[in-house]
Amino acid sequence: MEIPLRNIEDFLKIDSPCIDVRSPSEYAQGHILEAINIPLLDDEVRKRVGIDYAQQGRVAALKTGLSLTSSWVGTMIDEMIRISSDGQLKIYCWRGGMRSEAAALLARFAGLNPVLLSGGYKSFRNYVHQSFILPWKFMVIGGMTGSGKTELLSRLAEMHHQVLDLEGLAHHKGSVFGGLLQPPQPTTEQFENLICQQLASFNIEFPIWVEDESINIGRCFVPKPIFERMQASPLILLNIPSEQRAERLALEYGQADTEELVATVRKIRKRLGFQQTDIITQLIRQNRFKEACLMLLQFYDKAYSISLSRRDPHTIIHLPVSNNPDVEQVLNTAEINYP
Repeated sequence: MEIPLRNIEDFLKIDSPCIDVRSPSEYAQGHILEAINIPLLDDEVRKRVGIDYAQQGRVAALKTGLSLTSSWVGTMIDEMIRISSDGQLKIYCWRGGMRSEAAALLARFAGLNPVLLSGGYKSFRNYVHQSFILPWKFMVIGGMTGSGKTELLSRLAEMHHQVLDLEGLAHHKGSVFGGLLQPPQPTTEQFENLICQQLASFNIEFPIWVEDESINIGRCFVPKPIFERMQASPLILLNIPSEQRAERLALEYGQADTEELVATVRKIRKRLGFQQTDIITQLIRQNRFKEACLMLLQFYDKAYSISLSRRDPHTIIHLPVSNNPDVEQVLNTAEINYP
């Protein structure tokens, strides 16, 4: 019986466990969100099989792969049985070739009902890139560092508005301090995959709320089509006094390790100036976080002002806010200016 083959759209709709049979390094670089890695070949074996394929052809590569993975096949079958739901299983490799076909045959021999992804992970990456050029309607929340933009997005999400939290997906808050108190960042490739699968849950007819960002968030880069559309979209600019912003930042980053904070400040000492850097690091060591943040805000506010100057001023709506942004005020502003 022939193993079913599905295109990427139909594959993603199937509600069954999904396994990625590529090598661990390929999986770490990027994968379909819910996929579990059960590699048919580890990185070293994959390299040897690839050499044989290039030098001697498909049959030689197949024989090499079988000889080097025979001890692992039983474990792989056990894992597929354990993961499968009512015998159903989705399987993919890089191109939808030998590795996924071999894994699907093993699954079939074990009494499971596998489905293969036509074109493999490569087809998923094409799908990801195509999703970025769709006419998404972004509503951008802007503001100087410490304005509470992330908290505002969280409240909008709680109210069931469409929210694309780029910083949450990137595990980074954007500034040089953005990686503190955060889990490790994904690769840019996996960041793109996460964005795509978030967008897939949205209705393209309704606005998507997103925070104003640089093109890079830590080591993750926002896809160029998404970034360019954000830059051309309406921006509601939260104008919050620096005192309140410094208090918010001091409360947030005051939980971080002191020496880690000091080391992070020193990363930008050339831009801050060596004298300013010394003063700020002394303040941090004295637990005078608000004063340190006020000095740092002078640097970040200047940088953000330069970023804003590159926007079309007609897309910017200034919204004075005394302290915490009010969700209803933001929603009303958006409705009045962009009905």
